[in-house]
Amino acid sequence: MQLVVARIGRAHGIKGEVTVEVRTDEPELRLGPGAVLATDPAATGPLTIESGRVHSGRLLLRFEGVRDRSGAEALRNTLLIADVDPEELPEDPEEFYDHQLIDLDVVLADGTEIGRITEISHLPSQDLFIVERPDGSEVMIPFVEEIVTEIDLEEQRAVITPPPGLIDESEAVVVSSRDEEAESEEAAEKTDGASKGDA
Repeated sequence: MQLVVARIGRAHGIKGEVTVEVRTDEPELRLGPGAVLATDPAATGPLTIESGRVHSGRLLLRFEGVRDRSGAEALRNTLLIADVDPEELPEDPEEFYDHQLIDLDVVLADGTEIGRITEISHLPSQDLFIVERPDGSEVMIPFVEEIVTEIDLEEQRAVITPPPGLIDESEAVVVSSRDEEAESEEAAEKTDGASKGDA
């Protein structure tokens, strides 16, 4: 199974380094020196990581064969893709890969159906479930222990205990456009909790 583990950002310096937007909870495993990654677009890769370091809170990578700023800039917005055994599980039992969570049914503790997870949004402070409601609308649910109380992979469901107003019909926080993502980021920053993982 192929999973997106990072997106290449802008070039850093003049020696071929690039910033990357990490999309995995295991960067030391997926993005370590020697890792060979497929790419999207496919013609850009495969890319082999030569070295990596953290600078000002951002991960910087250098790839074999990329030696200058123009070469690094040519990689901008490329997605880095790792081959992952579909049976492989994160070491922490409280962490999950994105592909394990997509399509799970979201229900309340009493079994009331809320919708289906269609996407995981990875924000700096936490992760969000993008949940499609039965009527086609979408709601964002913070993936924190206080709200997501159980992930049952056997039953293919996520049990939630939402605070008042998160999904109530009378005052639902419904998201119909990705243009509202900035508002969701602001809300996410006010919620305490640890991300339980992604790819």
